[in-house]
Amino acid sequence: FSGTKVWWLLDNVPELRAKAEKGDVLFGTIDTWIIWNLTRGSRDVVTPERGGAHVTDYSNASRTMLFNIKKLKWDRELLEIVGRIPPAILPETLPSSYIYGYTGPEISEKLFDGKCIPICGNAGDQQAALFGQVGFEPGEVKSTYGTGNFILMNTGSKPVKSKNRLLSTVFYSRRKGSAVYAVEGSVFVTGAAIQWFRDALKIIEVSAEINVLAESVESTEGVYFVPAFTGLGAPYWDMYARGTIVGITRGTRRAHIARAILESIAYLTRDVVDAMKGDTGIDIKVLKVDGGASKSDFLMEFQSDILGVDVVRPVIKETTALGAAFLAGLAVDVWNGLEELRELWRVERVFKPSMSVNERERFYRGWRAAVKRALGWAKEVPWAYGYE
Repeated sequence: FSGTKVWWLLDNVPELRAKAEKGDVLFGTIDTWIIWNLTRGSRDVVTPERGGAHVTDYSNASRTMLFNIKKLKWDRELLEIVGRIPPAILPETLPSSYIYGYTGPEISEKLFDGKCIPICGNAGDQQAALFGQVGFEPGEVKSTYGTGNFILMNTGSKPVKSKNRLLSTVFYSRRKGSAVYAVEGSVFVTGAAIQWFRDALKIIEVSAEINVLAESVESTEGVYFVPAFTGLGAPYWDMYARGTIVGITRGTRRAHIARAILESIAYLTRDVVDAMKGDTGIDIKVLKVDGGASKSDFLMEFQSDILGVDVVRPVIKETTALGAAFLAGLAVDVWNGLEELRELWRVERVFKPSMSVNERERFYRGWRAAVKRALGWAKEVPWAYGYE
């Protein structure tokens, strides 16, 4: 969401706006900066007049608040509204799988023994992860389990206007002027809650110990943990929500809280998946997973149970890097098409639901009740959070 940032820079850095209007300034997202530096000094780039490839792809551009995702170009009305941003400072927008240029002389000499290497794959973090999960058909969904969770669904050749507070975005593009779209839901705190349990409470020494604790009890015995440390993201979008533990009794032990933390990750993922179903009308049958916390068999099994669908964990869990490699390889004919990529993808394990529908929905109703108690809490005690 860099539109407001460049607005601030133009208004607050002395003489920057004047230089921008004269064409002496270039702006871009982090991928733009990296690609420009990799290709700096090369004439064999799409924008040789800018000293390197000054580009971004449609998926990254779609997250700037400045890009028209339907027309796949910078939106002049948005540029004016966000902060009178001069169009000339913005990078050229291109497909995600495309030869933007070749490495410049300095990079070629330092890294590639003087050989010029094509720079030809670029996508947003989560879009690349879904591509690395070979999520090429509309309705395919992946969830990345990191410090937060990021759930993306392929929605095909047209963007979906979300009615459930999700974000419509460009997924990827292989051809100028066309794109595949997705809806995304971002959960702020998931794996970070495990870090809190380890580092702040010091109940465990290494993150993996939370699984042993969680599996040492048969249930949370009614304890729910809502990890709203920085508010709640999709689909709630409540900056005033705060972390909450409810249902504690005299019999509650650290194992119950450990289990509740892991279960909260699965519940938050279901919140977003249900919103996606509501937006698209697609009945999701499979959730593909990746990221650090996806290594937890306990969490993946509970995720399958609480969604009532198969959860598929691939052999390669660093799917963002894999997706970027796939996009680059397609651009230079390492692979011939999407089906060839699908054949390369390997499944490590499939988790299947074993929980009854009644039990699943009873647990989930408890979760929704816990979330209600977390919503808006900072408004109740604003003095504690600096709002007074």
